[in-house]
Amino acid sequence: MATIGDVARAAGVSRSTASYALSGKRAISVGVRQRVVEAAQALGYTPNAGARALATAQTMVIGVLAQFHSDEFAPAMLQYIMGVADTARVLGYDTLLVTEADGPRALGRITNSRMVDGVVLLNIAEDDERLPILRTATQPGASVGLPADCTGLDVFDLDFEEAGRVMVDHLHRLGHRELILVSQPEHVVQRGGAYVWRLRDAALERARERDVTLHAFYGESRQPAVGRLLHALLDTYPSATGLLLNNEAAAAALPSVAYARGLRVPEDLSVIGRYSDEFAATFSLPYSFIESAPDRLGGMAVRQLVRRIESPKARDEPYVVRFISPELVSRGSTSAPR
Repeated sequence: MATIGDVARAAGVSRSTASYALSGKRAISVGVRQRVVEAAQALGYTPNAGARALATAQTMVIGVLAQFHSDEFAPAMLQYIMGVADTARVLGYDTLLVTEADGPRALGRITNSRMVDGVVLLNIAEDDERLPILRTATQPGASVGLPADCTGLDVFDLDFEEAGRVMVDHLHRLGHRELILVSQPEHVVQRGGAYVWRLRDAALERARERDVTLHAFYGESRQPAVGRLLHALLDTYPSATGLLLNNEAAAAALPSVAYARGLRVPEDLSVIGRYSDEFAATFSLPYSFIESAPDRLGGMAVRQLVRRIESPKARDEPYVVRFISPELVSRGSTSAPR
């Protein structure tokens, strides 16, 4: 097994220079760093994590706390996890995914034992029970999702309020005056999923301002229940000309529902969803959508976290709350109503 000494000899530098080039702890010229990296790759050198932790007080591991709830669509959560893991890998960090149901206990375990250098929280609730634990930890933390109290961590999220307004405004400009909104299941809101009511309430307010009738409902998280709900809503509100979907499962179910009903999009019904481009490609969804940007949000959280991990100066900087502005991606699923 290759050692740092082998890498140093192959690159023609000292052991300390090779170590600094691989760890990034000191400024090394681009040419020297490249030689060291190429030597390490050629020799198959992998730093010893235990030795590195003892020498630098760092594990080079980021903890990711997430949960897969039965009332949420699992593929959507995986995209946030991948955004975190991919960015961490590029920055030289491994990720430890923790899905334990008892989030506060899991967070205390991995921070108290120094298993990780920092933590990214997913599935953020308004009054998240993990936040008091994170605020007392020595490691920095970041969240993808907006809690009620952002004290003690950096927060990154989609501007869900603006997303709701963009959806309504777009269809209003086209001439629509009666719409249906299908949100995530009500249990998600009861559990503290503020993003559901943030989009819903903003959409309802904008609809009132525009004199648009908006029928807002909580949806289901899987078939066949979500398909039955879509059929029921379309039966109940036959004069509705637009459908807004803040529910990935409903978006995935809509093509089969539309086919069964003989509905043409957008001739009979204009549709706007809220999900990611990758999600749309995975399920071959032909609908215009608000890009939820899970990979971008995960990447932003990790980059800010690594700044705080690696820079003593950054540790003392004020915490940030940053929103991504919603982008409406057109797929031709909206038009003026008949």
